[in-house]
Amino acid sequence: MTSDQDGKAAARRRFLKLASLGAVAGTVAAAAGTRQSEAAAAEPEQGGKGYRETEHVKRVYELARF
Repeated sequence: MTSDQDGKAAARRRFLKLASLGAVAGTVAAAAGTRQSEAAAAEPEQGGKGYRETEHVKRVYELARF
């Protein structure tokens, strides 16, 4: 192979690696957004910000044995 062909092959491999990483990152972002919106929809607003002991928090405490 010539150096021009080597450069094209390396560029192609680099592109495919980045494309696959982008696809994975997009999937993770979409899944995280869906999970967050489901949690927000499950809990009604209680009129204030601050600490709320949700089912998720209770589960963490149970697993950590607090």
